[in-house]
Amino acid sequence: MSSYRPSPRAGESIYIFTVELQLSVPASGVAVSRLNMDKTIDSAATAVARIPSGATLAVGGFGLCGIPSVLIKALLDAGADDLEVVSNNAGVDDWGLGLLLRAGRLRRVVASYVGENKEFARQYLNGELEVELTPQGTLAERMRSGGSGIAAFYTRTGVGTQVAQGGMPWRYNDDGTVAIASPPKPTEPFDGVEYVLERAIIADFGLVRAWKGDRHGNLVYKDAARNFNPLAAMCGAFTIAEVEHLVEPGELDPNEIHTPGAYVHQVLALTPAQAEDKRIEKVTVQAAAS
Repeated sequence: MSSYRPSPRAGESIYIFTVELQLSVPASGVAVSRLNMDKTIDSAATAVARIPSGATLAVGGFGLCGIPSVLIKALLDAGADDLEVVSNNAGVDDWGLGLLLRAGRLRRVVASYVGENKEFARQYLNGELEVELTPQGTLAERMRSGGSGIAAFYTRTGVGTQVAQGGMPWRYNDDGTVAIASPPKPTEPFDGVEYVLERAIIADFGLVRAWKGDRHGNLVYKDAARNFNPLAAMCGAFTIAEVEHLVEPGELDPNEIHTPGAYVHQVLALTPAQAEDKRIEKVTVQAAAS
C-alpha cells in the first residue's frame, strides 16, 4: 500500500490518494504486480461528501449542455455553502448551478456568461454575490493553465478595457455603490504590442460530466459538452466525473480520449434515467405550416 501526499501551499487543504498494489502468482511461479486503479464510487452523495463549505469548484459544461447535474444536486442536498464557482455560466434559475445559487450557497462566481439567470442578476446587483466576469477565451486558458502547471500568461484580450485597467464591479453594496472593484493587472509590451497578464486558476475540486468513461477515469465528451469539461477536469485538484456510459478499461480508443485518467480521481456511473435527464435552455420550434 502506498500513498501520495502533495506538498501544500499556505492555506491549502491536503488530500491523500491511495493506490492498492496487488501481487498475483501465475503458473510460472513468478510474482506479478498490478495496480488496482478502479476509481468508481457508489453514489453522488459519497462523491461530494468530501467537499467542505468554502471550497472552490471548477464546473464543466456549456450552458446546460454537459453540466454535472447529478453532482450539483447532490452538493445541494449535502448542504455545503460559501462556495466559489468557476464555470462558463451559472446555469438557469431552476437547473444546474442555478439550484445552488437560489439556495444561497454561492459566495463568488468566476464566469464569462450569466445572461440566462434572473436570480443571478438579482443577487449580484443587490450585493449578495461577488462576480468576476472574464472573457470566455481567457477563462478557458486560465483553467487550462492551472491544469498544465503554468502560473500565468499574457494575452491581448482585455487590453485597454476594465479587464486590464481595473474598476470592474465585483461586488455591489445594497445601495448600488461598488463595494469591491477588480484590481488593475500588469501589462507588458511584446514586439511593440501590449499584453495583459492573467493568472491561472486552480480549484479545490473539479466537477465534470462525460459521455463515456472507464474505471481508470479516462473520459470522452460528446459535441458541445466538450466545452469547459476537459478544462474543469484539468484545473481541479480533486476531480469527480459523472459518466453516462461506464465501460471497462481498454474499451476506449486511446486516440479518442479527451481527458486522461491522470486528471480524474473519482468516477460516478449514472443510471439510465440520470443520463437521460437533460434540459434545454431555450426550446425553439418551427411554426407549423398553414
